[in-house]
Amino acid sequence: MNIFLTIAERKIQEAIANGDFENLPGAGRPIDEDQDTWVPEDLRMAYRILKNAGCIPPELQLRKEIAAMKDLIRSLDDSPARTDKLRELNFRIMKLNMMRKRPLYLEELPEYEARFYEKVLASSGDD
Repeated sequence: MNIFLTIAERKIQEAIANGDFENLPGAGRPIDEDQDTWVPEDLRMAYRILKNAGCIPPELQLRKEIAAMKDLIRSLDDSPARTDKLRELNFRIMKLNMMRKRPLYLEELPEYEARFYEKVLASSGDD
């Protein structure tokens, strides 16, 4: 399980035990599941139309292409075709990194994620 999920779950259980979630505003009412709260109100209709039409942001399209290309490369043996696909994959990753306006998620880089979690676990044992 992801270390962040484990830590979050532990904190939630502690808050429940302490009664921190009792008498909160909105208790007993359903959660508003409007996923467009981050979109300015005047653009919400346009975003919904684009979403329903199957249009996705360029960054997301590129991420899908990268994932598909990784699967393809895994199925290829060592050959010139694989080398060409690796070059193409590296180009797409570089293009995606240039498009990003936010930090990279560790979950996308498993080799760094594992080292990060080891450090977090080692430091959390000091509590």
